[in-house]
Amino acid sequence: MDLPVAVGYRILQKQTPKVNVYYPFVLGLANLQAEMKINSAIVSTLNKTMIELGYHDSNLIEMVGQFEIKTNERNILSLTLTVYAFTGGAHGMTIVKSLTFDVTTGKQYELKDLFKPESNYVTILSSIIQQKIKDWEIQLLGEFTTIRPDQDFYLADHSLVIYFQLYEITPYVWGFPYFPIPILDIQEIIQPNGPLEKLLPF
Repeated sequence: MDLPVAVGYRILQKQTPKVNVYYPFVLGLANLQAEMKINSAIVSTLNKTMIELGYHDSNLIEMVGQFEIKTNERNILSLTLTVYAFTGGAHGMTIVKSLTFDVTTGKQYELKDLFKPESNYVTILSSIIQQKIKDWEIQLLGEFTTIRPDQDFYLADHSLVIYFQLYEITPYVWGFPYFPIPILDIQEIIQPNGPLEKLLPF
């Protein structure tokens, strides 16, 4: 039986500047190599994000980080790391990074890994998102044409959730635009035995 994996958390704290960053780690995996790969990828992504947001910047006033487990079933772990930093000015900046793993091997999935080769997934997903932008009347910074082949995503509630960073396609006031796409709607192009197929409802 493919049970959810155990997830703990650690806290990175500093007084000056004020830093409070919570991040997850997996433990008790049957494959220790996989456990190390997953935990190393989480820490590496978090480090890069914190540096991008000015962790070493002398202007840094505050940094806060948290995580959410989006999927933890059928040997798939999908999570988000959210880091907010304030360095002065009108408002702070937030970045959301997501990671999706096969917990039996420690493999980290990129968006392209979810689909059959030559499936034209970029065009198909872009047109679904284009329709949602229209339906939801989302205000854009410019015309939306396509997602990146390595667009940010996570898996949740039997859906593929494609999302964009602040200012990537919308003004700051819109926050992070998230587009959930039910796996059933794209099952023609998903990779056989890949994470999306494993998460198909049954």
